[in-house]
Amino acid sequence: MCRRSFFKNYKMRYVAAYLLAVLGSKTNPSSSDIEKILSSVGIESDAERVKTVLKQLEGKNVDEVIAEGLTKLASMPAGGGGGAAAPAAAAPAAGEAKKEEKKEEKKQESESEDDDMGFGLFD
Repeated sequence: MCRRSFFKNYKMRYVAAYLLAVLGSKTNPSSSDIEKILSSVGIESDAERVKTVLKQLEGKNVDEVIAEGLTKLASMPAGGGGGAAAPAAAAPAAGEAKKEEKKEEKKQESESEDDDMGFGLFD
């Protein structure tokens, strides 16, 4: 089972509980450690999922696993490129659209004033 499908198929709560146990100075957390952490926040643990997390992380240094994951994240694209610039001929049309928006906003403002009969909530 590859690591990606491991994290996709299993909820991160088990991995998070494992990491919390490591932060609490457990170098090799046991299933009871993970179950204890999960139960402390009201989560009923699944023994099979706990067993899978322990099996996947068995004999591995958590700091090295995290560092490896960070290098993989760094190589992922993070965001899209900007869109193409609009042609110059479209600029006048944009100006006309803005004028129409302003007219529409003024119309809506006057309609909303009519709706509240001149009384504003924060006036």
